[in-house]
Amino acid sequence: MTGSTPASFTADDYRARLDRATRSAADAGLAGLLVAPGPDLVWLTGYAPTAATERLTLLVLAAGREPVLVVPALEAPDAGKAVGAPALTFRDWTDGEDPHALTAALLDGPGRLGVSDNAWALHLLGLQRALPATAFASLTEALPMLRAVKDAAELELLAAAGAAADATFEDVRALPFRGRRESELAADLDRLLRAHGHAVVDFTIVASGPNGANPHHEVGDRVIEDGDMVVLDFGGLLGGYGSDTSRTVHVGEPTQEERRVHDLVREAQEAGFQAVRPGVACQEIDRAARAVIEDAGYGRYFIHRTGHGIGVTTHEPPYMIEGEEQPLVPGMCFSVEPGIYLPGRFGVRIEDIVTVTEEGGRRLNDTVRELVTVD
Repeated sequence: MTGSTPASFTADDYRARLDRATRSAADAGLAGLLVAPGPDLVWLTGYAPTAATERLTLLVLAAGREPVLVVPALEAPDAGKAVGAPALTFRDWTDGEDPHALTAALLDGPGRLGVSDNAWALHLLGLQRALPATAFASLTEALPMLRAVKDAAELELLAAAGAAADATFEDVRALPFRGRRESELAADLDRLLRAHGHAVVDFTIVASGPNGANPHHEVGDRVIEDGDMVVLDFGGLLGGYGSDTSRTVHVGEPTQEERRVHDLVREAQEAGFQAVRPGVACQEIDRAARAVIEDAGYGRYFIHRTGHGIGVTTHEPPYMIEGEEQPLVPGMCFSVEPGIYLPGRFGVRIEDIVTVTEEGGRRLNDTVRELVTVD
């Protein structure tokens, strides 16, 4: 993830996020947070370094202290241009200094620190040496809901990303499928997502015929044939926020069984959506969708969770999965995407992004969910 942040957010927005993260850390019994480059740093500061580097960049948050961004001196000018920079104190370091010792000096002694999941092992090990009496926990483990509840501006960006993904589907379904390679359709999806405003395309799954039985099929050169089911799953970032939608189409007229399986997935997806309301545990969304498929005898062919959160990344907490008892809160956004995968034959998946409202749920994808035939 590189580049600038959405213009919708101001330095005050980032200051409020930093304050919220610091309070959340204290409430969770953490002495502070250490945030490396990645989605958490983007969300908290608006800063996305343009390239991965072995040099330490780390946001240090601790109660009673100003937020500090430890940054290599040669990258400090770019960091200072981030929208959230006015809310930060900068501490730059030059080659030859020990950035781990520098970071340790910004903290108040032993405790438990939350560390962003994508921090380099090189730096975590260096921090452990500099802070031998300190314990570390992954940020997802310690504060899984930090980015989960979106504000009005974030919801607007997610809705725009969803609408762009919908427009992409409407365009791609009008293209020829029969006789073309999966890779060609995937290139069309990439082109259309960008044409509809996406700055980043994260994935374009085109899984035809038996390939559709693999939920994360890597696009290949299989030629799409008459009679194929084709799973389309695609998304990326528009304005810094994610889209992710799936629809399954059929080349020519489907068989009775293919229609039945598709109808079951559509019913399961609807059941998952209807279960969305404030206070309901995340696992209940999974249970509602899964029950439809299990009752029809296809339970062993639904081989993944029902959904995942979405925001500045296309996959983040919360997760709609058995055992996740986190209650839904208005402003949470996540996918509802049940599927049935018949090995060696075909697969079906239908996916919408849904946001929790005071009354229930609102879909951010609205293309047709019935089985679409294509040429």
